[in-house]
Amino acid sequence: MKKYQIYTIIALVLMTVCFTVPVLGFFGANAKIAAGESLPGYSYKIYDIYTSFQHKNHLLKEDVASSLEKMLESRAEIGMPSFPVWYVSLEAPNYPKEVFPNGIPVYFHVDGYSGEVHEMNTINHYIGMYPMEHGGNVERAISPYYLLISTICMLAFLYYDGKFNSLLMVLPTIAPVLFMGAFAGWLYWYGHNMQEWGAFKIKPFMPTVLGDGKVAQFTTHSYPSIGFWIMIAMSVLCILAVFSKKKELKK
Repeated sequence: MKKYQIYTIIALVLMTVCFTVPVLGFFGANAKIAAGESLPGYSYKIYDIYTSFQHKNHLLKEDVASSLEKMLESRAEIGMPSFPVWYVSLEAPNYPKEVFPNGIPVYFHVDGYSGEVHEMNTINHYIGMYPMEHGGNVERAISPYYLLISTICMLAFLYYDGKFNSLLMVLPTIAPVLFMGAFAGWLYWYGHNMQEWGAFKIKPFMPTVLGDGKVAQFTTHSYPSIGFWIMIAMSVLCILAVFSKKKELKK
């Protein structure tokens, strides 16, 4: 096996395992849950496996948090099972440190959100911001198609040696840039669509994309999560594959 093939296959496996399988396997699940419709059996298995090592809502018992079936029975908040790409937390004075030592944690995924979304939405309502699920609707809706197209392009790159074959790797290569652009856009939208329902008025603002910041009397933390580093690894592997294939074709 040639080097470019190894790089491409590793990148494809990372994308498939960490994003494609959980995103497609849970596609439309929250809408079905809200409508009272049943989910396919594989959605339960995917959710239980992928969330077994992710953040659990602090109000859930361990046996409930480890089973989507029990979570649905108890009407618990359902997050997304794909690998979280960005971590945001907010320290609120009235939230106990022993429960939230690093603030109220929420996670941004390519297809939605997870973590203490309900708690964060409570704070959002207090300062006049929209609930989290109102942001990034278009980006979240197209993420499954982006993953499918990227997969097809990477497979084609393995076998197509013609002109402009390197263009097939553009989508998976720019994944981190695309996410950061979408993420910054989400935050800008939240901060510039303030509503009258807030307990006090706050001027439109740009929330902190990376690092520590302030929103009213709250301290915010915004940092990459495991999914972002996987995207970086994918991007590097795709770049290596492109240069390796160019070198191979010149022989």
